[in-house]
Amino acid sequence: NKFQFGCERGRVIEHGVVKHVVKNPNYRGVSASFWRNLSRVGDATTVQVHRVYIRATPERVWEAITSSEWTERYGYGGGVEIDLRPGGAFRSLASPTLKQFGAPDVIVDGEVLEADPPRKLVQTWRLLMDPEIEAEGFTRLTYEIEPREDGLTEVNAQIWAEDGLTRLTVSHDLSQAPKLAVLTGGLSEGPGGAGGWPWILSGLKSLLETGEAMVV
Repeated sequence: NKFQFGCERGRVIEHGVVKHVVKNPNYRGVSASFWRNLSRVGDATTVQVHRVYIRATPERVWEAITSSEWTERYGYGGGVEIDLRPGGAFRSLASPTLKQFGAPDVIVDGEVLEADPPRKLVQTWRLLMDPEIEAEGFTRLTYEIEPREDGLTEVNAQIWAEDGLTRLTVSHDLSQAPKLAVLTGGLSEGPGGAGGWPWILSGLKSLLETGEAMVV
């Protein structure tokens, strides 16, 4: 049996990595050969994509992601050390609160793969707070920061650009890290506030738009 599917907008996936946007993608195939050649089926435990719209400029969003002055005020409240050159080291530091619960000084480490301020940051990312999750190894994390102008009329695009509305997309390739995927997807929310990327990005948006940390 033959089949076909398409959509208005999609993202290219190469070797498990989510890449650029394409318009009107279309795929045709034969069911039997398609399933025989499929190595795996993706879901929320392989590549997680989170998107948020923030009333702030791309420059401010970039700074909020890469500067301890901001990262200490949202998410899990720790500082960040990052060398924005390809091959540069990345370290996310534990907040005083996390240290009280036994967290190590460095809770996430990784390496910068690509940095294009203030548009794109690609890095590896490994959580160090749990031996089993740490053993899953490094994952791949991509931030894409875009001024929200596409799909708008010329007048509205100008207004939104002046207002500084930015679209932040976080893509996390977790294909080899199923235990980490549960945490980053916010699938284990509880009294400890393990809300993953939804928690972090909600806090980032609140801080940039109001100047206040998210109250829970």
